[in-house]
Amino acid sequence: MMRWGLPVLMLVLAGCASLHPAPLVEKVGVPMEGLYPVRDFGALADGVADDTAAIQRAIDCAAEKGGSVYLPPGRYRVAGSLQVKPGVTLRGANTAPMSITPLTGTIVLATGGRDDENAPALFEMTNATTVSGLTVYYPDQKANDIHPYSWTVHMQGFDTTLENATFINSYNGIKVGPEPNVRHRIRSVVGCVLRRGLFVDACTDIGRVENVQFHCHWWSDTITGGDGDTIMKYMVANLEAFVFGRTDWEYASNNFVFPAKIGWRFIKTDAGTCNGHFTANGADACETAIQVDAIQPMGLLITGGQFVAFTGSDPVEVRITPDCNGNVRFVNCAFWGPALHNAVLQGQGTTSFSDCYFSSWSEAGGALVLAEAGRLQINNSTFATPNAADVELGPRLDHAIIQGNNGPFGVRVRGDCEGRAILSNNEAPKPLPPKAK
Repeated sequence: MMRWGLPVLMLVLAGCASLHPAPLVEKVGVPMEGLYPVRDFGALADGVADDTAAIQRAIDCAAEKGGSVYLPPGRYRVAGSLQVKPGVTLRGANTAPMSITPLTGTIVLATGGRDDENAPALFEMTNATTVSGLTVYYPDQKANDIHPYSWTVHMQGFDTTLENATFINSYNGIKVGPEPNVRHRIRSVVGCVLRRGLFVDACTDIGRVENVQFHCHWWSDTITGGDGDTIMKYMVANLEAFVFGRTDWEYASNNFVFPAKIGWRFIKTDAGTCNGHFTANGADACETAIQVDAIQPMGLLITGGQFVAFTGSDPVEVRITPDCNGNVRFVNCAFWGPALHNAVLQGQGTTSFSDCYFSSWSEAGGALVLAEAGRLQINNSTFATPNAADVELGPRLDHAIIQGNNGPFGVRVRGDCEGRAILSNNEAPKPLPPKAK
């Protein structure tokens, strides 16, 4: 058996101490290496006292030279709005988004902005600011008595970053714009949002949205007064999860929502419309998974997505509405669930589907793709529903090309938009010859 002498034992204990140093104790206004702990500025983090002013004092001090305002684990009641000033990072102790329970780490208890959606956001962000590593919970919001609140995060200006954040029960989640803004970075944000999840507008240089997940289960535990069934019904009736107005070259990847009235929506605002690349995104339990009201002429590239609609009175995965004049391209996407249609196309632009999967098990459904206007291309895709027309071409459709598709029941096309369609290789499959004995 190994025996350690006193000198060796002292060295080992010294090494352990270095691995677990004592917490830093700093004097008010004298931070170490640009770190501004909010408790040095009077924050109590007891969940009772209003810590708004103390946190703001730390932000103001950090803004003089730039630095990080640190919120160690605790519960910080914020009854007002925090103005995160240029060059300042406001960060908590959470290094990644948090699960439903336990409700630990850095928690901001937000009580401001109740019944006033236009009130200042909980976090007002501007040029070169970051908010990260914290959980936001609205303790006065009740599942059986939901009230409007202002936005949790409002981003404007150049180079803003929101990351590793958890929203337990935000009414309005993240707003970018409508003030001019450039290069927002929103990544690794999760939680329950009730009315609007993310709204982007007036971005004139490439924004990034990555690994954002909105789901009713973040507000389903009794520890936060949650009720999963009630919250899901509210979200189905009210939530627009990802909404994009004017944004140039938006890149969104690995984002998801369950459930929503509208999962992804593209609209026209006073600033304009969107173009961008949307890859590996999803929406489930929606009435409308994707709704395109308006986009820029070069339009949207939507790749590798999965979209499911089955809630509400008119579930449809993709809606291109009549005022849309831009182009929407779906590549390697799957549309399935008990939807009435996979896609309803009423816009004036081109909608194309390549290497996609179409399916619905709704007995009340019609054609999987109902093309009423604009132009349509469907290539190299699979149709997997036995009891409905796969594609219906309306008489107002400008043109259609449907070729190279397949499926266990063939590809059944109803109508030819009065001769303005090119149809090829869409017949039902022939039975295989018997095997030779």
